[in-house]
Amino acid sequence: MADDREIEDKFWRELDGSPFMMLGIEGERDGATQPMTANFEEQDCSAGRLWFFTANDHDLPRALGQSGRAIAAYSAKGHDLFASLRGTLCVDNDRTAIDRLWNPVIAQWYDGKDDPKLVLLRFEVDDAKIWLSDVEGFVRPALNKLLGRKPEEKIDDKVAEVSL
Repeated sequence: MADDREIEDKFWRELDGSPFMMLGIEGERDGATQPMTANFEEQDCSAGRLWFFTANDHDLPRALGQSGRAIAAYSAKGHDLFASLRGTLCVDNDRTAIDRLWNPVIAQWYDGKDDPKLVLLRFEVDDAKIWLSDVEGFVRPALNKLLGRKPEEKIDDKVAEVSL
């Protein structure tokens, strides 16, 4: 049985291996999310912080309102972990962060770190709900039902609610 910390650590490991998330702004664009690539280093994990490179003419920077309340959804490559994150999204073109996170893949999208269209978004995660899933996660509800129990019985040990 995993505890919340173990589940959270697994989330960061999975995200490091497949950093693609659906990101959106609460109350904007009818709550639509769009695929984005999360960037982070170890220090960002402990701070609950994710970074996204984008362009100033794209939907997310244009839709950022006063509150900047944002949502993100994640599904691990093997579909053995799912997460829903809530927090605050803002433009943060901090040159130190850009230098730290810059890599050859990002460089392909821009004319260097001083490209006027470059925007770095910072997502400060307030809380997240993370679900672990495996074969047992699909079989247990059916087995519980057959045994006359509630389908969700004993599944709580595969869910973590974390505040960052």
